Amino acid sequence: MSFQIPRGTQDILPEQAAKWQYIEQIARELCRRYNYQEIRTPIFEHTELFLRGVGDTTDIVQKEMYTFEDRGGRSLTLRPEGTAAVVRSFVENKMYGYPNQPVKLYYMGPMFRYERPQAGRFRQFVQFGVEALGSNDPAIDAEVIALAMDIYRSLGLKKLKLVINSLGDVESRKAHRQALIDHFQPRIHEFCDDCQARLHKNPMRILDCKKDRDHELMRTAPSILDYLNEQSRTYFEKVQMYLQKLGIAFEVDPRLVRGLDYYNHTAFEIMSEAEGFGAITTLCGGGRYNGLVQEIGGPETPGIGFALSIERLLAALEAEGISLPISEGIDCYVVALGEQAKEEAVALVAALRQEGIAAEKDYQDRKVKAQLKAADRLHAAYVAILGEDELQKGVINVKHMATGEQQEVPLDIFVSHMKNVLQ
Repeated sequence: MSFQIPRGTQDILPEQAAKWQYIEQIARELCRRYNYQEIRTPIFEHTELFLRGVGDTTDIVQKEMYTFEDRGGRSLTLRPEGTAAVVRSFVENKMYGYPNQPVKLYYMGPMFRYERPQAGRFRQFVQFGVEALGSNDPAIDAEVIALAMDIYRSLGLKKLKLVINSLGDVESRKAHRQALIDHFQPRIHEFCDDCQARLHKNPMRILDCKKDRDHELMRTAPSILDYLNEQSRTYFEKVQMYLQKLGIAFEVDPRLVRGLDYYNHTAFEIMSEAEGFGAITTLCGGGRYNGLVQEIGGPETPGIGFALSIERLLAALEAEGISLPISEGIDCYVVALGEQAKEEAVALVAALRQEGIAAEKDYQDRKVKAQLKAADRLHAAYVAILGEDELQKGVINVKHMATGEQQEVPLDIFVSHMKNVLQ
């Protein structure tokens, strides 16, 4: 019986994992500069968290969650996104009482959504995201966006487009909500069942519908920007002003609503404009979610964040023809000839590794030629050859593979010699 990987998942093989590690390293370093600290939450949470946090009118909750009962009869869900879990932890651990505010966090890990797999979209996928909780300053909206843009730019991406919108405060959204109902209601029967169900529950979700996005009423739908009260309009103008000060180009798109119920005020997406990237161009999305902390049981606390897909980031790099500067190869391959030399090679390789040198040896009892080929495949910078003659003389032959230069090195200083030449 043979087994295959579940549909919508992928194996990250060693040659691919190096790219993932490089991206993770860049993201972590930028978070350090921006003073965001890592948080790690469980892969599954109580289902009610996502019903309340993400919203029961969203596609995620209605169609995409992996939900199951445990042996105690509790309903649990594999996390479909990261924000609700981070906010749950923020509330449960009383982080709102930390002396340093806002609390600035980042996370990285697998998420799970049951949806039709396609290029760049998986049922298990990895998100990197940040959350800043405790500030109503529009400057931190700009900071969060800048951090996302910095990650992409640090990896060499250039064909990016930032799109922003304001979803307004509660008062603004209430006025816009009624305008949307009045706009869609006369012809709501022409829309899909999901849109019909959302008309009175959350009409803004209709604007995010994939099935009916080309319907003429979508193009003429009332813009949220026309319903912003003075406070919301001023806030949005300040966000734009800060982005301009940071030298970040953007477009305002009044149809951008994002796919989650908890967003208000600033919403944004970063898209790839690389040729041949695919139909789904969004790389990253985020926005402000004032009210979510209260919804999950905490005190009134504003928040803003974003999440990006590592898989889609890799696809964007490929579309722009960008190769990551992954360090390939090992520092030294020890070739051993004869039984005594093999025994000595075990100790030499261990000593090299103790000094931080990437080292390898043969474990298949191969001939010299085969060992040298193995060293070449591993892109070894140096090959150290140890035979019975070398053992008797107390030396080892060290060859620099790039230049072909060889020298005999006393065995007792071999490790320190390798440290010096590698530095």
